[in-house]
Amino acid sequence: MQACGVGRTAQQLGRKQKRAVSQGQKEKVSVIQPVYFTSPLGEEIGINSLAARTAAEAPQGAGGGIEKDMSTHQQACDEEPRAAAGKGKCFRKKNLLLGVLVVSTVFSFALLITYIILTCCLESCDNEECLVAKLLDTRNATIDPCKDFYGYTCGNWEDKNPSTMTKKSLNVFDVLLEENQLILRKLLEAPKPGAKGSAKEKAHQFYKSCMDTQQIEAQGAEPLKDIINELGGWNFTRPEEEIDFNQTLRTLMGNYSTFPFFKAFVGPSLSDPSISIIQIDHPAIEMPAESDYKKKSDYPKDVRLYLSYLLNLGRLLGVPEDITATYISFTLAFISNLQRVVTPLQKRQERRMLFYKTTIEELQEKAPAIDWLSCLEAAFYPVQLNLSQPIVVHDMDYLKNMSRLITQWQDRSTLHIYMILHMVVNLSPALDSRFQDARQELMKKLLGPRKELGMVQDGRWQKCLSETSIFFEPVLGEMMVQEIFPPEAKELAEKIFSEVQNALLSRLDHVGWMDEQTRQEARSKVSKVRVEIGYPDYILQTAEVDKEYKNLKINEDTFFLNVVASLKAQRESFSQKLLYPLSQDSWQVVPWSVRSYYSLRNHAVVFPAGMFRSPFFHTRFPSAVNFGAMGVFMAHELLHTFYDYVLPDSCSRCNRRVLVQEIDCLVKQYESYSLQGLRVNGTFTLLENAADTGGLTIAYQAYKNWLKNHKKERNFHHTGLSHHQLFYLSFARAMCGYQSPENLQDFLNRDQHSPLPLRVRGTLSNAQDFARHFHCPSRSQMNPASKCHLW
Repeated sequence: MQACGVGRTAQQLGRKQKRAVSQGQKEKVSVIQPVYFTSPLGEEIGINSLAARTAAEAPQGAGGGIEKDMSTHQQACDEEPRAAAGKGKCFRKKNLLLGVLVVSTVFSFALLITYIILTCCLESCDNEECLVAKLLDTRNATIDPCKDFYGYTCGNWEDKNPSTMTKKSLNVFDVLLEENQLILRKLLEAPKPGAKGSAKEKAHQFYKSCMDTQQIEAQGAEPLKDIINELGGWNFTRPEEEIDFNQTLRTLMGNYSTFPFFKAFVGPSLSDPSISIIQIDHPAIEMPAESDYKKKSDYPKDVRLYLSYLLNLGRLLGVPEDITATYISFTLAFISNLQRVVTPLQKRQERRMLFYKTTIEELQEKAPAIDWLSCLEAAFYPVQLNLSQPIVVHDMDYLKNMSRLITQWQDRSTLHIYMILHMVVNLSPALDSRFQDARQELMKKLLGPRKELGMVQDGRWQKCLSETSIFFEPVLGEMMVQEIFPPEAKELAEKIFSEVQNALLSRLDHVGWMDEQTRQEARSKVSKVRVEIGYPDYILQTAEVDKEYKNLKINEDTFFLNVVASLKAQRESFSQKLLYPLSQDSWQVVPWSVRSYYSLRNHAVVFPAGMFRSPFFHTRFPSAVNFGAMGVFMAHELLHTFYDYVLPDSCSRCNRRVLVQEIDCLVKQYESYSLQGLRVNGTFTLLENAADTGGLTIAYQAYKNWLKNHKKERNFHHTGLSHHQLFYLSFARAMCGYQSPENLQDFLNRDQHSPLPLRVRGTLSNAQDFARHFHCPSRSQMNPASKCHLW
C-alpha cells in the first residue's frame, strides 16, 4: 500500500509541475519579485508600475474612512453629554479615537526608527566588528540550535527590525532591497547629476520632476486635458462620421503607449528564441471580469465601484457628471462584452493556439475592424513593416470576436470614449494627488477593508525611484554598481560560483537515481550554463547608454510630460529589437535587485549586484559566510536547470523507484511541518525544497573544496563559532523574516517556496554535517533519523 501512495504523490507532482512549465514559463525566479504591470512591448513600463504597486499593497494600506467617521462621532458626543447611555457611547468612541491616535503614533515612530536604522546601514561596514554585528545581531543564543535553529539564528530579528510593526511581511531580502533603494535615492539626490545632456543628467531631472509635488499639484489635470483635446475631446455629441476610429487608435498606440483593444509587443520566437517577432494578445483591462468571480453576486457591486471611479476621474478632468454618467455606463457595457470574448488560457492550450503564427495580411482578413498595418507601424515606429510581416497571435479567437464587436457596436462615440478612458487610467497616476487618492479609494473598496492596521503607503521618493528606475534602468544600474560592487567583489563572486559549479559536477556522480546517459546530459547542462553576476555588461558602456537616451527631452518642471516622453522613447527603443537578434544581456531583474533566477530561454543563472552585500556576502567575510549564503543561492539556481529531471514522468531512463522514493521523502517531510497552525503543500513546493536541500549540500562541499585549496580561512574573533558552524548560521541568517498569519495563508496559497522558518528547518535537518558540527543528538528536531537526499 505504501508503494501505491508513493506512486500517487509522484504522479500528482508530475501533472502539477508539468502544467506550470507548459504554460509558457520562461524564467525561474527565486523568491518573489516585485509586482509590475507589463508594457504593451513586453517590458516593464513606468507609469503602470505605480498602479500595480497600489493594487498589490492595497490590502495593507491605510484605511480611507476612519478620520471622517471619527469626526462625526465626536460631534454627537459634544452635543449630547447628558444621557448616561450617551456618555457611555461617547466614552467608548473617545477611547477608540485615542486608540487610533496612539496606534498611528506608534506606526510613525516605528517608521522613523526604521528610516534611521536603514540610513545608518548606508554607512560603510567594512571592519570586523561591524560585519560580525551584521551577521550575529539577530541571534538568540539562549535557544538550543538542535531544537530550533531558525529561532537560534533569527530569534532577535523582529526586535532589530521595527518595521515589522507596520508590515504584514518582512524578511532579510526586503530589508536589503530597502537599503539598496536608499542608496539609489542618495545618488539621485546628489548635487552633481552628470555631464550636460547625458543619460545620467536626464535621470536626475526626471526624478527631480517627480519629487516636485508643488509643481505637479499646481498643474493639476491640465496636461492630460490638453492630450484629450488633441484627440478630439470626449466626443459626446459630434456626428459619428467625424470620428476616425483607427486614427485615434494609432495616436494612442504610437504616442501614449495605450493599447485599449489588444496588446502588441516584441518577444522571442517560439521556434528560435534568438529571433524577435511582433506578438499580439488581448489587452490589460482594469475593470474586474465576471469570469474571475466565484461568487457571481459580487460582480455587479464591483462594477458599480469601478463606474464610480471612472465618474470621479471624469469630474477631476472637468467633465459634467450628468453627461458622463450615461456615456461611461455604455462604455462599461462595451468593456464587459470585450472581456467575455477573451479565450480562457486552458482552452487556448488545449487547442494549441497560444502561439499562432500568421501575417499582418491574414490578420487584416480575420479581424478587419482594425487597420492593422498602420496601427502596428505606429506602435513599432520607426521600424518599417509590410503586409507579409510575420507576427504571433496568442488569442486569435479573441481578435476575431473583438473585431466583430467593434463593427457591430452601434454607438461609435462609445468606442471613442472607451479609448480615451483607457488612456486616462493609464496616464493619470502621473497627475496630482487627487488622482492618486481616487485610485487608492477604488483599490481599498475592491479589496475590502484591511483586517489589521498595517503597511503605510510608500513615500513619494519610493514612487519616484520606481518610475525613474524603470525608464532609466541602465543609468541607475551603473550608478549602483559603481557604488556597491567594485571589481574585486565581482571577481570573488565569480570564484565562489566556479567552486559551486565544480562541486555540483562532482555531486552528479553520486546521484543514485540517475542513469549514466542522464548523468552525462546533466554534466553537459552544468558545464554549458551561462552565469551573469552583478550586472549586464552594457550598462557600463556609458557612451552607448548616452546614445540610447540622446533624443529624449526631459524638463525638471513637467513630470507628466516627462512620463509621456519617456513612454514614447521606451517604446521606440523596444521596437528596435525587431531589427536585431535578441540580446542575452536582457535581464529580468534590475542590478540592485536581491532576487536571483534561472533563465530557461538563455540557459543562464543571474545574480544581481544588489545581492552581494552583507549579510549575504562581503569581501571581508570569512569564506564560510559567503559560501553559506551566496554559495547556497548559487547552487539553488543551478539545480533549477534540472527541474525536468525531478518530474517523475520526464526522466524515462532514470531509476524510477529510487527517484520516486526521494521525491516522496521530501513531500512527506515538508507536509509534516506546520507553522502558525498552517501546513505546507509538499507537492506544490517540491522543486524549491529540493533546490534548498541540494543547494546546501553542494555549497558545503564547495566550501570544503575551497578550504583544501586555500588552507587559510579568515577569522571572526569572539563569535564562539567554528567556521563550519558559521557556514550553517550564514545560511539561516539569510532566511530571517516575519509573516503575519493573514500573510502566511496567502503565501502558502501562491508561492512555491516554503515559509522561511521551514526552509531552514527542512534543509538543515537533512544535512548530517550540520548535526555533526552543532553536536545535535540523534532524533532531535534538527537531526531526525530519516533524512531526504534527492541530490
